[in-house]
Amino acid sequence: QFPFGRRLPCDIYWHGVSFHDNNIFSGQVNKFPGSMMETVRKITLSRAMRTMQDLFPLEYNFYPRSWILPEELPLFVAEVRVMKDSDPSWKPTFIVKPDGGCQGDGIYLIKDPSDIRLTGSIQSRPAVVQEYICKPLLVDKLKFDIRLYVLLKSLEPLEIYIAKDGLSRFCTEPYQEPTLKNLHQVFMHLTNYSLNIHSENFIHSDSVNTGSKRTFSSILCRLSSRGADVKKLWSDIISLVIKTIIALTPELKVYYQSDIPSGKPGPTCFQILGFDILLMKNLKPMLLEVNANPSMRIEHEQELSPGVFENVPSPVDEEVKVAVIRDTLRLVDPQKKKRKDAHVLLQGKVGWNGMSSGSSSADPSVIPCRRCPRLEHVPESSESLLDAVPAERPEPDAPRSPEAGLPSLCLKQVFPKYAKQFNYLRLVDRVAALFIRFLGVKGTTKLGPTGFRTFIRNCKLSNSNFSMAAVDILYIDITRRWNSMGIDHKESGMCLQAFVEAFFCLAQKKYKSLPLHEQVLSLIEFCECHLAALDEKRLLWGWG
Repeated sequence: QFPFGRRLPCDIYWHGVSFHDNNIFSGQVNKFPGSMMETVRKITLSRAMRTMQDLFPLEYNFYPRSWILPEELPLFVAEVRVMKDSDPSWKPTFIVKPDGGCQGDGIYLIKDPSDIRLTGSIQSRPAVVQEYICKPLLVDKLKFDIRLYVLLKSLEPLEIYIAKDGLSRFCTEPYQEPTLKNLHQVFMHLTNYSLNIHSENFIHSDSVNTGSKRTFSSILCRLSSRGADVKKLWSDIISLVIKTIIALTPELKVYYQSDIPSGKPGPTCFQILGFDILLMKNLKPMLLEVNANPSMRIEHEQELSPGVFENVPSPVDEEVKVAVIRDTLRLVDPQKKKRKDAHVLLQGKVGWNGMSSGSSSADPSVIPCRRCPRLEHVPESSESLLDAVPAERPEPDAPRSPEAGLPSLCLKQVFPKYAKQFNYLRLVDRVAALFIRFLGVKGTTKLGPTGFRTFIRNCKLSNSNFSMAAVDILYIDITRRWNSMGIDHKESGMCLQAFVEAFFCLAQKKYKSLPLHEQVLSLIEFCECHLAALDEKRLLWGWG
């Protein structure tokens, strides 16, 4: 720890909440610079998920229908009225979540958009309102959610790992579907640990199978014993995580290039994220939210006598969280890469028996670990997609690896392992690459009018039906509307979300008869083709 600042560079920097340090020029940091906290806020996450739902509605049906308040309050009221008129039997419940809230702060349920609290509070505190999931899976008659830990090891290239185990956090009152009488019973409807710990029914347990906080694996065992298809459930969860990260990466890349511009010295970043997932009665996983700074505490407060508290170890937290942090450090260990590189170098000099032709033994520092198999080679077990492979027995003469005494990795790589199945979804990523290309000044996150005109001109998007005057009007209209929503007033110009909207608008103008995702893909390919030709021409000019 460096409470008074540091004097020497480090291999790994572990920041508590966020990372804003312009004096770090190398090594690895456990937080993405500033942007992640903003990107996973409820409103930003909802916007990102809606963009993907517009493009791929079936693939992104794991996120509840959402409206952003106050700007979409009239739309919310109108859409609910239309849905009720078309289906009089539909009696929905909605959950209101303040944008910057955490640990259940400010969350409440309503039955009707005309609720007085809704219209009274949102002007001062923006929020997301979502359709409440009324039929969750219950265990012991209690509602629960799952906290899964996801390691975003790299943004470019994208690399994602999921922990094999997580936490199941239980409500403390038996669940009943929402009615006007029970809407305010937070211990029945809200799974937040920070709320339920204050319930007299909360149970601290020394077992991972009982109590108000359990391991996710214990729930899976219980479901499996009842005949549930646990392998399919894991597959659905992996899909949900990858798709969510794909929705978030465009925004992250814009902020990342702003804080750590390419070509300048700077650290690489990784981050542990907390995914909160709810299982429906039919075992369909639904994403509730993503936490950029999940708690890694492994103890809880226990009241010994009135007003006297003591920190007591939590076996459930310790089992899950220690493994996540330990194996994150193993994956980002710079010495591991050096050993691997040295081993590759050594292979040119070493025979099949692992012995150098000129020595009697191999260098222990460059032999790969045999007892800790590489994560990406973990096979697909019939019991779980994330089961670990048993450790191989080391050969008698093999030297011990630094990792030889450690358990097998709890983190499983899911991307790029499954990239072929999901790469078609990364359209907004390619739109963001176009946006970043035309930002002009390094370190900015907004596109000025000149940059937008250059984009249109270089990609040959203006014609007799779409003049440069029309381009300026499109830029002004969309940028003004997004800026009026209170989106980052530090800089003037067009933010990424506004550029994406403009890009979709251009795609719909140019390719009228296609579905939206095909329109967008066609325009991306059109732009990329023209820019590649332009780059080639500039290269030839440079040679000339």
